[in-house]
Amino acid sequence: MKLLYVGPTLPDARDYTTDIIVRGPAVQGDLFRAVEEGAAVIGIVDGGFEYTAPIWHKEILYALRSGTQVLGAASMGALRAAECHPFGMIGVGTIFREYLDGTRIDDADVAQIHGPAELGWLPLSEPLVNVTATLEVLLERRSISPTEATHLDAVARAIFFKDRTWRSILDRAAALEDQRKTSIAMALQACKVNRKRADAIELLAVMSQLDGGRSAAKPDWEFQRTTLWNEMRNHHSVA
Repeated sequence: MKLLYVGPTLPDARDYTTDIIVRGPAVQGDLFRAVEEGAAVIGIVDGGFEYTAPIWHKEILYALRSGTQVLGAASMGALRAAECHPFGMIGVGTIFREYLDGTRIDDADVAQIHGPAELGWLPLSEPLVNVTATLEVLLERRSISPTEATHLDAVARAIFFKDRTWRSILDRAAALEDQRKTSIAMALQACKVNRKRADAIELLAVMSQLDGGRSAAKPDWEFQRTTLWNEMRNHHSVA
């Protein structure tokens, strides 16, 4: 069984796969239950973090020790993959590689707010990883100058992730005249980059190529069943 946890990064994930079970953003306890249900491959893209307990690293280690292949990309998945890479978690995509090599260090760079499942996980803000990728394209096309790119990047980084949209970025770009803001807004219509989405699609492609069975090989480290682990396990045990 293959499972993918995803939400606003790729709301239409089911259109890209026929053999992967798609569930909403992962929260603490989900990976443990997935392993207990028999999951052999688990992909993580989105995860809850503000009003719910986030995915616990210990769950990922438990899954890996159980022979389950765990992959991550794009958002929470990229963060956890960079953190758990030494233990065997597989990271996919540009965002993962940026966190792994230290090019990107702030968790908030992938954060965004969105609507509920009933509204298709509708994205309501622009994650910084998409902003920086888009600015790079605007620069390549000479739609903005290096000075403007630097200014827009600084403005975007100063905006709280819940309030960050392209409109709010341009509105707060004090160094730009209104005419330039209008020109940049028009350029954005043709070249917005959704790096998170691209990485999530790449993850699905990788998952589709993997065998659906668990690995018999054991990692070269032991899983420690601590008191906190046992408490979490008892709380989230599958009935």
